[in-house]
Amino acid sequence: MFFDPMYFVFALPPLILGLWAQFKVKSAFKKYSQVPTQTGINGADAARRILQRGGLANVTVEATHGMLSDHYDPRHKALRLSEEVYSLASIASVGVAAHEAGHALQDKSGYMPLQLRSVMVPAVTIGSNIGPYLFMAGMFLAGTIGTTLAWAGIILFGTAALFALVTLPVEFDASRRAKELLVSQGIVSVAEMEGVNAVLNAAALTYVAAAAQAIMQLVYFLTVMNNRRD
Repeated sequence: MFFDPMYFVFALPPLILGLWAQFKVKSAFKKYSQVPTQTGINGADAARRILQRGGLANVTVEATHGMLSDHYDPRHKALRLSEEVYSLASIASVGVAAHEAGHALQDKSGYMPLQLRSVMVPAVTIGSNIGPYLFMAGMFLAGTIGTTLAWAGIILFGTAALFALVTLPVEFDASRRAKELLVSQGIVSVAEMEGVNAVLNAAALTYVAAAAQAIMQLVYFLTVMNNRRD
């Protein structure tokens, strides 16, 4: 599959978009991590303020290793922030922290796309790892067995593509909540929102790129199967 020239027709555009998105998010974060908040609030304090006012005092805010490794863990009710986001009082840090706090608020309100994404995680782990290999195995085998394996791979990988699509509203909604709460709770001023928007919009682009990559790979699989029937 990887030596098929047609594969690159499908894979190259989302790959370029993904690289551009990674550049944008790193560039925006680097720039606005050097811009201090006027209030002097760091990422951890911003997250705690949003959580407390949202009735989520039970959600812990913890520091974790790795650049931009920030995430909300719904199983343990923990909001984990990378060390830079956790400790720095910067526009970038409070923006990222507020975004993750937005996921905790989604969890509390029973936001359906977040619940669906959480349910899908086990299937996606299997589908994204095993699906392409089953598809390739099916391509090498002739007859009904090969066709069955290939379709099984497509179906499994399809869960990964669906997961990427479901992730989009989850991430967009978390950023929307973050932007509203940062201003309404006095963590940043309206003027400072230019930096927050730059960071969160760049981060959103990475999820768009991931969805595009998964969808285009799925379309490639389906195209190959259609050509095989022909």
